[in-house]
Amino acid sequence: MALEVLHLDNHLIAVNKQAGEIVQGDKTGDQPLSETVAQYLKVQFNKPGDAFIGVIHRIDRPVSGVVLLARTSKGLSRMNELFRDRKIRKTYLALVEGLVKETEGTLVHYLSKNESQNRSRASLNPADGLLRCELKYSVLHRTERYTLLEVEPLTGRHHQIRVQLSAMGWPIRGDVKYGARRGNPDRSICLHAFRLEFTHPVNGEEVRIQAPFPKNEAWAPLAGFRLDENH
Repeated sequence: MALEVLHLDNHLIAVNKQAGEIVQGDKTGDQPLSETVAQYLKVQFNKPGDAFIGVIHRIDRPVSGVVLLARTSKGLSRMNELFRDRKIRKTYLALVEGLVKETEGTLVHYLSKNESQNRSRASLNPADGLLRCELKYSVLHRTERYTLLEVEPLTGRHHQIRVQLSAMGWPIRGDVKYGARRGNPDRSICLHAFRLEFTHPVNGEEVRIQAPFPKNEAWAPLAGFRLDENH
């Protein structure tokens, strides 16, 4: 599949990751998105050697959407600082099972992570060793069996959106790890990293990067729905 570039400047590049791609190399040995982007830059700018590429953040393999990478060490270090200081606004779209009645709300849970199972568990009560996590959501659309949510995580915990929505009885479509009735045929989950907003750490410009709404079969329950991508 051709690389879909969403943003490109002297220090940063953002692409629309497809569900199933990995951002950084792992034990599977599959080519990561970071290498694909480095190869793209090498060809695009006719670089004689390898192009620098720095991984700023990651989204889970079955998730699609905006991934931002650095083209320079300066871009990498300064963007890492913005993420660390939570000066990046992240917006996701999640198609969840069931009908969410409230039009908007805030969820607060306390998470524990099971390293061996690569999954998290959410509790409503704080306790030693648990990490507080918070997100805001609003309802964009409802069908007979599903609800489309816009989600803004206010913290950055392991599988946070997936486990918090599941804990409310709203598992993400296809996410059998967190309670979905069945998996999607392509092994994706219906969670899409829709938008990143931040002040560029080098040139000071306001940046807003969006990834187009997914069109694959997993999102078929939303056939006919048109998202206002400028809202």
